[in-house]
Amino acid sequence: MATGTLGDWPHLGYTGFDLDRASERRGETRDFLRHPGAKACLIAGDTMVLARRSALDALFDLDVAAGYGGRTDEACLLGLAANGAPRFALPLHAASLPHLTDRDDLMLTDLRSLAVEAMVPPDQLGLLATGKAMLAWHARRTFCSNCGERLKVGESGWRRDCPNCGAQHFPRTDPVVIMLVTDGDDCLLGRSPRFAPGMWSALAGFVEPGETFEAAVRREVKEEASIETGAVRYLASQPWPFPMSIMIGMQAQALTRDIVIDANELEGARWFSRDEAATMLTRTHEGGLVAPVPMAIAYHLIRAFVEGRDPPAG
Repeated sequence: MATGTLGDWPHLGYTGFDLDRASERRGETRDFLRHPGAKACLIAGDTMVLARRSALDALFDLDVAAGYGGRTDEACLLGLAANGAPRFALPLHAASLPHLTDRDDLMLTDLRSLAVEAMVPPDQLGLLATGKAMLAWHARRTFCSNCGERLKVGESGWRRDCPNCGAQHFPRTDPVVIMLVTDGDDCLLGRSPRFAPGMWSALAGFVEPGETFEAAVRREVKEEASIETGAVRYLASQPWPFPMSIMIGMQAQALTRDIVIDANELEGARWFSRDEAATMLTRTHEGGLVAPVPMAIAYHLIRAFVEGRDPPAG
């Protein structure tokens, strides 16, 4: 089957983070905030603020970001650039957004649109994804779950400390397996009611406590489509900051083919041939069916199957 129309392998969204995380230096917050080369991205919930320059830019000088309403007292250090200059994520209160919306030198948009439309370079997209995930964690971790006291920010935003009971709270990442089940020249795709019209994708689900990734794949496929699977192997992963997950891309070998869907999870699931899946990737399917957009890991799993090779190393 010819796959030349697919072109070069696209970038996997949110994986371009290239800063030195400098985890051993997170106690130097004050010095980093005074660094003359410090820059920050501004995030208000799901809204990203970007500067309109020769190209869209997610980074502002720290004093400019603070002038727009960025909270430096809640700054989260994302890492250090190659020249040692710190990069922060600053939370922006939603009340500040109306004052920024009509500015010709700014653009306000959401992270998913930035990724789908490739509006910023991969390194800035990865930086924004990390910032969004971290600030979402801070927004949900205001009070100590042990004693109820209001928490203080520590370790440049990578910890919250309780001044009352001494408990330390750290950000978490929720693992999600996303798997393409294959049987010879066929692959299994499902459709959620939340999907855009005509879109079909790989099955996915959260990993449960005490469960391996492989066991989670087999359980989720069995629960959602009643398909038994055998061999499972890892292909790729993708940070997914909605709010803060990691998508673990796997391929699983089907042992059975009869599908019975869990109607609480899916509105449909069926087998697609390799050739049919290829037309969904190129959006030339005669029935108008499509695969997920190229920035999504599901696209990469399906394309790996279509082309008979693993995705490029991340």
